[in-house]
Amino acid sequence: MDSDLDPARSRALSRLADEFASVVRRVGHARGIDPGDFDLLLQEVRVRLWKSGASSEKLEGLGSSYVYRVAMSAAIDLLRQRRARREETLEHAGVTSSAALRIEQVDLAEQDDLAQRMRRAFDGMAGNRRIVVQLHLEGYERTEISTMTGWTEAKVRNLLYRGLDDLRAALTVSREASE
Repeated sequence: MDSDLDPARSRALSRLADEFASVVRRVGHARGIDPGDFDLLLQEVRVRLWKSGASSEKLEGLGSSYVYRVAMSAAIDLLRQRRARREETLEHAGVTSSAALRIEQVDLAEQDDLAQRMRRAFDGMAGNRRIVVQLHLEGYERTEISTMTGWTEAKVRNLLYRGLDDLRAALTVSREASE
């Protein structure tokens, strides 16, 4: 039987997409994807998983970190496609691409500033909290972090919530100081 028509593979792919839809939505939100396009992003993730050719057993064994990476890649590609279309539209409207590039440079400067503030916030954070928050921000679930670190899920949850509070407070202070 052709793997493209394998009903077990199709079911595994549907279960995987349903199970990790919240991960894909978080990635879309974090990357600035319009909420109306979350279904498009989820569909692109499904297509990429299908194109991987993985068997139903391999699909069922995939964790959230793998789906997170696929979703990040799909979100970035979606944004690149949108940017390319937007630049074409701007050129047809008589706006030069250099004007569009100036807008992008401002966005990059804001991102660099945020990255520096986040590095300073992480530097001031307790070691265990920093580890858990970084893994969380990379898309790992608490159960996966617990397995990787060897800590109980309760300890990971506690470190995560306290670490996120620390990060939020540090970013708020640094934002207020820069204004």
